[in-house]
Amino acid sequence: MKIGDIATATGLSVETIRYYEKIGLLPPPARSENGYRHYRPLHLERLQFIKRCRSLDMAQDEIRQLIDLARQPDADCRDVDALLARHLQHVRERLQELASLEQTLVQLQSACSQGKTVRECGILDGLNAHQDTTSSTEAHNHVPGTHGKGHA
Repeated sequence: MKIGDIATATGLSVETIRYYEKIGLLPPPARSENGYRHYRPLHLERLQFIKRCRSLDMAQDEIRQLIDLARQPDADCRDVDALLARHLQHVRERLQELASLEQTLVQLQSACSQGKTVRECGILDGLNAHQDTTSSTEAHNHVPGTHGKGHA
């Protein structure tokens, strides 16, 4: 299977597939004499696994750990459970942070009075007054699929 075929089959872009190969989440495929990649069913299964993990917002390191654990089929599954427990805790912490963010935004929006000028804007005043509140959340990364320090 060529890279375009596997991209279509997985719904991933060619660039994403190459990236997963580059960072070692996907084993390198065989190459033909002209240098074209040729993927096997193993690659398709791995890409589908990675895609499912990413849909659960797992980080690359978590996916890598799961792949490593999957290579030990007779091992106790406690490590897999522990990894998922840590990820779940991270998701719960992010949900709390997002709820706090929502509350802050609602409060800011309520500071807006219709018919005033930008100079009198309560939202802009509130943003200037609340600059200190962002420093506590800067340690956490709210970009989907990434984790702040201290999270596996």
